[in-house]
Amino acid sequence: MTVSICVVVILVILYNFLIMPRFTPRPMHEFKGWLYAHRGFHDNNSDAPENSAKAMKLAVEKGYGIELDVQLTKDEKVVVFHDATLKRVCGVDAPVNSMTYEELQQLRLLDSDEKIPLFSEVLKIIDGKVPLIMEVKMVNTKTRVCELANKELETYKGIYCMESFHPFAVQWYKKNRPDVVRGQLSANFKKEGQKEGFQEWLVHMLLTNVLARPDFVAYSHKSANNISRRLTRRYGATAVAWTIRSQEELDKNRKKFDLFIFESFVPKK
Repeated sequence: MTVSICVVVILVILYNFLIMPRFTPRPMHEFKGWLYAHRGFHDNNSDAPENSAKAMKLAVEKGYGIELDVQLTKDEKVVVFHDATLKRVCGVDAPVNSMTYEELQQLRLLDSDEKIPLFSEVLKIIDGKVPLIMEVKMVNTKTRVCELANKELETYKGIYCMESFHPFAVQWYKKNRPDVVRGQLSANFKKEGQKEGFQEWLVHMLLTNVLARPDFVAYSHKSANNISRRLTRRYGATAVAWTIRSQEELDKNRKKFDLFIFESFVPKK
């Protein structure tokens, strides 16, 4: 065997080792068979915008699982909100973590009367009636949001799992709550006319799985053919598709993924 062939073999072995999920991934039976409403069953042109209390109530009433986002305020309250800044949804050009919860309560979500809810309030609404996928939002390497969100869930009786684009968040659960089902969020982050950053590429190719060993991989359905995504599913990781926006997209991806996060339409169950 030549040196070049040996190098290729070593690299292939290393690559597979890096992208491996948890060596015995959770089968996630309790999460399967559900469709998950992205940021609640929302319509941003209605009185039930994304990540609002009303959107969560509607998801529960309609029998959908829920995917939502959590992050911290300046005074370390765990709130349900997606963007790092308030500009798109609340019209204020400021980071969420630069304001206290009391200050955030003066704002409204889009054109509705809904306010940014506390995670604890949303958990009371869901009340274990449907399964929950919690996305942890981290703007840096600090994992304080993981600690505080976990504390909110200590007495929660419902089925839930966590996911994050940030591998350090998933790694925190690996170290501190190995009993909780954990997932790595990913996609092809390259935008037209821009280069993909090295850290983004590592997550895109799921090479950071070595840090967190996730039970599932939640991947953009637009990049379903990514080799790392396909291999992790073969290695036993549950495959979650985001974000499905039509019945056609849902039907097209049924054989490629196991769970589906949707918005903007009413799917056929």
